[in-house]
Amino acid sequence: MTQPAATAPSAPPPPPPEAVGPLMRSLSVLRELAAGGGRQPVGDLVRRTALARSTVDRVLSTLARLGYVRIEGRDAVLAPRLLELGNAYLAASELPDRLGPLADRLADELDESVSLAVPDGDGVRFVHQATRRRAMSLAFRIGDLLPAERGAPGALFADRWDAADWQRWRARRAADPTDAGFPAVPARRAEDGADDSAGPGPDAAWPAGFEARVAAARDAGWSLDDQLIEPGLVAVAVPVRDTAGRPVCALSVVSHTSRLSAAELPDAVLPRLRETVSAMEYALNLPRDAASVPDTASVPDTAPVPSHPAHATWMRASKQELGPEFVESMARGLITLTAFGAGRAELPLAAVAEATGLARATARRALITLEHLGYLATDGKLFRPTPKVLELGFAHLSGLTLPAIAQPHLVALVERVHDSASMAVLSGDDIQYVARVPTVRIMSVNITLGTRFPAYPTSMGRVLLADLPPAELSARLALADLAPLTRHTVTDPGRLLALLEEVRSHDYALVDEELEEGLRSLAVPVRDRTGRVVSAVNVSTHAGRCTADEAREALLPALRTAAAAIEADLWVAGRYARIPVL
Repeated sequence: MTQPAATAPSAPPPPPPEAVGPLMRSLSVLRELAAGGGRQPVGDLVRRTALARSTVDRVLSTLARLGYVRIEGRDAVLAPRLLELGNAYLAASELPDRLGPLADRLADELDESVSLAVPDGDGVRFVHQATRRRAMSLAFRIGDLLPAERGAPGALFADRWDAADWQRWRARRAADPTDAGFPAVPARRAEDGADDSAGPGPDAAWPAGFEARVAAARDAGWSLDDQLIEPGLVAVAVPVRDTAGRPVCALSVVSHTSRLSAAELPDAVLPRLRETVSAMEYALNLPRDAASVPDTASVPDTAPVPSHPAHATWMRASKQELGPEFVESMARGLITLTAFGAGRAELPLAAVAEATGLARATARRALITLEHLGYLATDGKLFRPTPKVLELGFAHLSGLTLPAIAQPHLVALVERVHDSASMAVLSGDDIQYVARVPTVRIMSVNITLGTRFPAYPTSMGRVLLADLPPAELSARLALADLAPLTRHTVTDPGRLLALLEEVRSHDYALVDEELEEGLRSLAVPVRDRTGRVVSAVNVSTHAGRCTADEAREALLPALRTAAAAIEADLWVAGRYARIPVL
């Protein structure tokens, strides 16, 4: 089939009269921040968005109030709370919730990386990743966008393109021959731009290029990626279809030529891949309860503003506090995206207004603006979020580690209490420091990242040990070498168990001169979405400055505030992404 020749990209349509200008400007700032890796000097944002400095300042002030960005010196930085917008799309699609566990199981069985991807214009966007940790392995993140021709899933989705879609694809290829608009993939050689056989690697299996691969995938029912993304990376993808036969996503198994060649990979993985796709298609058709799709009402509320009906109160308070630096129409428009979620994949205007507490006219203008920009789709009555929402920083933020999430909150804690603060995780019978913010004092605690101490005589260790199941805790203490490190160190297993029970009951630990003479430390737990303690945060100070009771009174409220802020970010970030603790 001969497709239309490429034409120059057409100018985007003008915004409708009802479009909310401040909302459009805020989204342009978020896009630029995401394109810059999550951090940009404010001056660069002014140049890149072509907005006035005063406008960018108001946008950033409002985004900071929402918790979507932080201002660090001269830089604007994307904050984990922004992930709630992408979470709304992922929850509404139900693909990670329904199909993610099946993809994870397939990855374990094959010992290969497995991905779920959806079509997004003439690109492919990842919505779930189950990766194998190897020296040469898949490095894509949830939210990353690939050109349709650079990978196995794109050929499956392009089979449903019409003539206008093909024309847009050709125009994009002509305008961006090196794939500069797709930072997640290695750049294409400029000399390859005129040929539609994509990729820096060999395309010997499909010499006629992308159109031939689309036709071959249609005939075979699966698609092959023979190093289309980069040399050595190979993949096989199979479509996952709804009851009408439309591909809603693609399931891919990704390997490396050091393990399996492109010729060997299909025979090795297709039988199990097809079995998993059949299970996924069955899971898509199950009722929500039977499919075990989480009810968002049962998980912690991570919204940056109170739920309806308190939106109006929060907006008024923000406006009174920030004055013209808080742009209500921008905040209202962004909050509109959070109306969607599990069980709320498509909503009419009235339901969006009710869920957000906004007036119908306000919600309508926000929906029209978001639909114009491609973040929502509509059939005229119902609105639904699109994968494009994930371009708003999701890929960058979903790759954050727990220490990176905690660091700005530790900085704020140190500024408040004027003593050093740290985060540690349990590693065997030791604690290991994974984040730290020192303070400047004549007498200060000098500890570096990676430092390990025995868990039993430390405040963070006791917080972490207290969360262990009782049988495991007793066994650990029975086998541990409980050596006295100072004259105050508690080494009796029975007394330690009693102290740990107090820690579990009071939700903090205070350790006085047990690790080192003169060192006092107070720690609280940090919990993930399931309530499991994944780390601890502490403040260390010199015992001579005040009594233990005075330290508890002065430090514990600030510690708990910092831990709560870390948990709020962690719960949002960990909704669909795995957050490494190191």
